[in-house]
Amino acid sequence: MTADLASVSCGLSFSLGGLLGGAKPDNGLFKKFLSDSAETLVEAAGWIAAGSASGQSGLGWYALPESPTGDVLKTAEWLKGHDAIIHVGIGGSALGNLMLNKALLPEYFNELPRSERGPRFYLADNPDPTKTRAIWERARGGSVALIGVSKSGATAETMSQFLWFRDRLEEEFGAGNATEHLLVITDPEKGIFREFARATGCRSLVIEPSVGGRYSVLSACGLTSAAALGIDVVALLDGAQKMKRLLAARCGVKDNPAWILAAFHRYHELAGRPMAVLMPYSSKLETFAEWFAQLWGESLGKQGKGTTPVRATGAIDQHSQLQLYAEGPDDKAYTFVNVSDPGDEIVLPPIRDASLGSLLYMSGKGMGEMLRLEAKSTASALVKAGRPVAWIDMATLDARTLGALIFFYEYTTALTGRLMRIDPFDQPGVEQGKKYTYGLMGRDGFAADAKEAGDWFTKLASLRIDM
Repeated sequence: MTADLASVSCGLSFSLGGLLGGAKPDNGLFKKFLSDSAETLVEAAGWIAAGSASGQSGLGWYALPESPTGDVLKTAEWLKGHDAIIHVGIGGSALGNLMLNKALLPEYFNELPRSERGPRFYLADNPDPTKTRAIWERARGGSVALIGVSKSGATAETMSQFLWFRDRLEEEFGAGNATEHLLVITDPEKGIFREFARATGCRSLVIEPSVGGRYSVLSACGLTSAAALGIDVVALLDGAQKMKRLLAARCGVKDNPAWILAAFHRYHELAGRPMAVLMPYSSKLETFAEWFAQLWGESLGKQGKGTTPVRATGAIDQHSQLQLYAEGPDDKAYTFVNVSDPGDEIVLPPIRDASLGSLLYMSGKGMGEMLRLEAKSTASALVKAGRPVAWIDMATLDARTLGALIFFYEYTTALTGRLMRIDPFDQPGVEQGKKYTYGLMGRDGFAADAKEAGDWFTKLASLRIDM
């Protein structure tokens, strides 16, 4: 480790001894696979760094930790002057925002007194009329800012809601004033949203063309509303930057956890374990697992390859999924995320009732301590059952450690895709569904897609049973 890295810490540690499974060692097969993958991993690391530096499509996320925050922070100050923010986006333009807010804001944020929070925040992702209308009814009644996030401005789910909310703003504040409440985050040069921003003069921020949606949380897409709500986005980027530096400095398959976990997932995919379970033991990281599911599934599920991401939250899913994990089919690889010091603690009171005597072992113990011990117990039980397990420790959950974890998973996902010999940045399967939607809704140029979708759905509906 070089001198300038000696003092760098990102607050994460990795315990990887359970990667092979405790009770069923694989006779060194994974170690051999890891060694055999070393050359590809070296090439993949170089490809990521060089591609980002040259502006290669999909690799812009690698440079985001060093990106300037001036425009984001300035826009966040404007947003803070509103009573409510409605953020319209879907997929990568939404899940990252949810993840940041859930992890770093107080629980039940919108219910806090105004003096203890920023504007109320509402995320309009799924174009369900019931949800969309409910958001407006809760946001209205004061100053409302509307954020639309789409690189193309053509995403049907996003644009349908943006148009509806904009219409509500015009009713509320007048057509001439509604533009003052709008912000679009989009491509710097092209697309419907960019044309709209030029025509109306509304505020706008940039998503770089080389940054894909599911890798965009550390861009203006995720940072702007986060900063407006009080999240320290500078610290978030600092944590990501520290993780980036540490990963770049570790150029061997024995000391780089991203290299090891990328090989781990590829190895177990080939060994017949087509599911990747991510199980954080923290309610505040529940949405991190949702963000991971899109990142992993959309990046790696193609050409008949990939592992299905499974979201689990400890200890909730310990009581709903562990039986399957421990004694069901051996078709999953597991990663636990533990927060060593969650900050808040609840100490359980003394047991005074004779009828509760069997619970005396809980007296004086911390509830958070119990959750951490449950994480350790569950992971140990899976290792004993011969399941492959990785363990990630976060010293605490704050903006820096979360930024580090975000960058770690983006990097690991890209490496895994390179090991699989696929492009981890495209999504051809998603694009087909978009084309069918455009066609069925009557968009010019997609009539053939509408017919094709209708033909395929006719096959689906060929056997129908009404009850």
